[in-house]
Amino acid sequence: MKTKNLFNSISTSALIIASAVLAVMFYMRYLDILVFVVLIILTILITSSIKIADQWEKAVLLRMGKYIGLKGPGIFFIVPIIDNVIDYIDQRVRVTDFKADQTLTKDTVPVNVVATLYWTVWDVEKAALEVEDYMTAVQYIAQTGLRDIIGRHELADLLQERVKIAEDLQKLLDENTNPWGITCQTVGIKDITIPQGLSDAMSKQAQAERERQARVILGTAETEIAEKFAKASESYLSNPVALQLRAMNLIGEGLKIGSMIIVPSSALDGMNLGGISGIASLSQLNKTEPKAVQS
Repeated sequence: MKTKNLFNSISTSALIIASAVLAVMFYMRYLDILVFVVLIILTILITSSIKIADQWEKAVLLRMGKYIGLKGPGIFFIVPIIDNVIDYIDQRVRVTDFKADQTLTKDTVPVNVVATLYWTVWDVEKAALEVEDYMTAVQYIAQTGLRDIIGRHELADLLQERVKIAEDLQKLLDENTNPWGITCQTVGIKDITIPQGLSDAMSKQAQAERERQARVILGTAETEIAEKFAKASESYLSNPVALQLRAMNLIGEGLKIGSMIIVPSSALDGMNLGGISGIASLSQLNKTEPKAVQS
């Protein structure tokens, strides 16, 4: 609840000016002491009836304890003694931080959650008359709603679906605060803290899952390679010439880079690769001899 001083800048200035005029009149003997005192009291009462509400505020006015309406923004007047401004309600968007400590999720994991609520008063009359302290009520209902939302979801959902959970919480709070003339516009989940031991375990689990996926990918690649080799063997089985040509191609590629190739004797006899490899080696030797002579 926000209240202001009895006198504002305008009423204070009016009181000073009126008091100065009365003091001069009393000094000049135009007023006796009784009249002077009465006029001073009336001046105080009249100037105290001048009130000001800021552009974003509404003043809640009671007369003899009964609600009679809202005043402001700007300057307004009240009846001294009879009227009373009980509150100036701010209608701008407000930001409230709230949290839930050591709250159990649906899968019984204790978590600490910090959130932010953006809310505003859209019906000043309800906010003033329906709830005693609407700011404290919003704080408590936000904490209660956050604990309720946490209890409905498992830890994985809290970590992966923050936006959806924040939307659900905003709808829940809006339903509870609307009868008070308050609307909850947005809820943001700022931080979710889990126990350190659980955090380490989840990190190890994620690492193991990545290793498992890597092994699965490697196994899949090996399976595909084996299938390709199986299809190639079927082709070579029905066409021995193609197998010989492939072997010659492999040997030729190896000789181009100057590497040593060891070929089983059975392969040489079966595919007649001995003569071919000898000719290739002789050709390679003839290319290197002129260089040796020149040096």
